[in-house]
Amino acid sequence: MSPPEESPKRRGQRKTAVAIQYDRATMPAPQMVAKGRGVVAEKLIAMARENGIPIVENKLLVEMLDKLNLNQQIPGELYQVVAEILVAVYKAEAGMKKKS
Repeated sequence: MSPPEESPKRRGQRKTAVAIQYDRATMPAPQMVAKGRGVVAEKLIAMARENGIPIVENKLLVEMLDKLNLNQQIPGELYQVVAEILVAVYKAEAGMKKKS
């Protein structure tokens, strides 16, 4: 599973989080597999931390992904941004494996 995307809190605005998943062997494109606001967003973020899933903050991407339905493929116009995040996650995971 890929990282939840997290948008920071602003005055009077609730936190929003989304999670994407991508397995290039079985999926044609990444999918948005979870999303939530407020308490649900906090729980998604906590679950990611507990399971060692990297968290990436990108407010604009979260706002765009939040408009998708659950299990919907990421639209082509967002591939570049999502790809950059996935590359960062893969590099972080590779670095963690080297340290183990």
